[in-house]
Amino acid sequence: DYCVLAHAMSGEYTQIELAKLSDLDKTTMLNTLDELERAGYAVRRPSPADRRVRIVAVTPAGAGLVATGHQVADRVHGEVLDALRPQERQAFTGALTGLVAGLLAEPVECDRPVRRARVPG
Repeated sequence: DYCVLAHAMSGEYTQIELAKLSDLDKTTMLNTLDELERAGYAVRRPSPADRRVRIVAVTPAGAGLVATGHQVADRVHGEVLDALRPQERQAFTGALTGLVAGLLAEPVECDRPVRRARVPG
């Protein structure tokens, strides 16, 4: 839910676009958005550019949930980094930054499209 809401807050996206951004299949996205709407965290509204398309908008309650999620993520990241000595922390974050800017900066093409969210090994 957090991932979908956070992505939805960054622009005007359709369900399909949000599914791709969140690495979810269409069925999972549909169920997730149904739950988010029932809970009052998101609404689907017609696109001003194409009435056949629905744009996902985050409600104020959903924005609050995302803010709380950011705080939790920041706290966990801080706890993990605090477990390292300053030199280790610098090496770790430097290596991650290098990977994100380099090897991991572009998605890898694959023969088959991803149909389901990745499940941790």
